[in-house]
Amino acid sequence: MHDNAFLPIVLSGLSTGSIFSLIAIGITIIYKSTGAINFAQGEWVMLGGLLAAFGVSHLNLPVWAACVVSTFVVAAIGVLSERCIIARIREPSALKLTLVTVGLALACRGLAMLVLGRSPQGYPGLSGDATFALVGAVVSTQTLWILGVALLAMCTLQAFFQRTLVGTAIRASAANEDAAALMGVRRENATTLTFLIAAAFGGLAGALVTPLTLMSFDSGAPLGFKAFSAAMLGGLGNLQGAVLGGLVLGVIDALAGGYVSSQFKDVTSFAILIAVLVTRPQGLLGRRDVVKV
Repeated sequence: MHDNAFLPIVLSGLSTGSIFSLIAIGITIIYKSTGAINFAQGEWVMLGGLLAAFGVSHLNLPVWAACVVSTFVVAAIGVLSERCIIARIREPSALKLTLVTVGLALACRGLAMLVLGRSPQGYPGLSGDATFALVGAVVSTQTLWILGVALLAMCTLQAFFQRTLVGTAIRASAANEDAAALMGVRRENATTLTFLIAAAFGGLAGALVTPLTLMSFDSGAPLGFKAFSAAMLGGLGNLQGAVLGGLVLGVIDALAGGYVSSQFKDVTSFAILIAVLVTRPQGLLGRRDVVKV
């Protein structure tokens, strides 16, 4: 691999890492709200990509419109999942909710296979098939779109949680449910909103990444597992950690694939993840829990 390919590889890694970050944010906010790991997050990514592809190929929608519509549809699926399934669980616990999301993921995968087909699907990027030259290498313009849209989405979410009353209420409910209830914050509404946001981020990630890597009904689990690894790497429950973990994991994947072998990139990234968690179990930006006895 020539040295002039380093920057394009890193840029590609940041693009992929931005997708991991978007998915990891969804996992993180649901974890903060319920204490459960949402294993359906990857399937929402898959649905976002397949629905956008359906909109482009069957409904003749512009690519940008298909991406927007698919994001809203997946967000609606997230809300319905929470209202019709999660909210109806009696005596919910983190383990019980996590197991339910596994079943929800399997249901989404089967439904996608039946309705949207088994064949991998894709569509042109937001700028078509345009490319640009970078240090002697050719890079897809979709990479820049992914970086830009992902950065905007992350900044918007950060502003939502830090500067709006609703975002503050969600954070308060996640931090201390009883104290938030005394202030008039309903736990049910906060949980529904977190599922809506998580599903929207998943759908957006799927719509953005599909032009670069074709999406199929079984693509959700690998993406979800990588995003979960990113959340763990950055510090599970930490939004900034989810972003950092996704970017780090994406760059590691790209460098390992470019300079070692594409067959070993997953091995390399997970080996580094294990090393970090062994030496720093709380992740890069997480904090150790202090328990007084």
